[in-house]
Amino acid sequence: MRMGIRLLLVFLLALPVTGFSQQKDTLVNKLDSLSKKTDSAGIQVNNIKPKAYNEETKITFNGYFKLLESDLKQEFTKPFHMKGKDWGRFGKFALAVGALSFADEPIQQGAMKVRTKNPGLSNISKYITNFGGLYEGYTLAAFGAYGIIFKSEKMKTTTLLATQAYITGGALAGVLKFITGRTRPSFYNSTTEAEPKFFGPFSKASTGNTINSSFPSGHTTVAFAAATVFALEYKDQPLIPIIAYSAATLIGLSRITENQHWSTDVLVGAALGILAGKEVVNNYHRYAKLKAPNQKKNTVSFNLQYYSGHIVPGMIYRFR
Repeated sequence: MRMGIRLLLVFLLALPVTGFSQQKDTLVNKLDSLSKKTDSAGIQVNNIKPKAYNEETKITFNGYFKLLESDLKQEFTKPFHMKGKDWGRFGKFALAVGALSFADEPIQQGAMKVRTKNPGLSNISKYITNFGGLYEGYTLAAFGAYGIIFKSEKMKTTTLLATQAYITGGALAGVLKFITGRTRPSFYNSTTEAEPKFFGPFSKASTGNTINSSFPSGHTTVAFAAATVFALEYKDQPLIPIIAYSAATLIGLSRITENQHWSTDVLVGAALGILAGKEVVNNYHRYAKLKAPNQKKNTVSFNLQYYSGHIVPGMIYRFR
């Protein structure tokens, strides 16, 4: 765990160096939605029609890592580019988290009582929580295999994007864990004495061991990151977003019943995951636009027509 945090910090410290060493016209810089370019996400309409995923827009080996670099760069530098509306939303969310923090201990104690009275819940909870870790990797591999076997370029692309969101969300959660150093409920010997304290970076418990930080929930973050990718890429199929977000929500709740996280850890983890997933999806569609700028799209045009002695307005809608 310690080695993983160190490697992550080294990687993040290297990002500014690689960013400054790039030329202004590189793909990573063109993808940067934080700079004011014509291809930035902004108010963006993503083309999720199956035909939009083709040889021109598919994610290559090099393209995958360029996108991932851009994802990480944008997510970690976002606070430096936030505007008034962004800070307003952040303030409202912070107030919601602050209000929920007063219920952290009662929720944790209540969850433990429910689990004690229902032994079967323990097995179900462990099974569900694994889908926020190793099992989710197996699930993504299965989706990728489906895309390859049935030659679905959209499914292959969506799976690759889900892995990018998984990595990006995990990196965000890892850095926040290191910074906050919050104790987990399981850190204490008794649920009655459990208290969600923040000790900050490099903090150690009274036992001398480095605290395995609770804030935010990494399982919840990566679950919602991957779920958001599938929800956005298949938003034209209402059942998929419902299934994706329901699964992610169950994983988040399982982290509470497993006594590994406080409710605020889960809420913040879900928010981070959603933000990471949205950014990854928008980044890919900017990438697709740059790779296939002449791709046909639905268009609407207006004109005037002469009909039965009168000039009347007309509208033409062209499909992809």
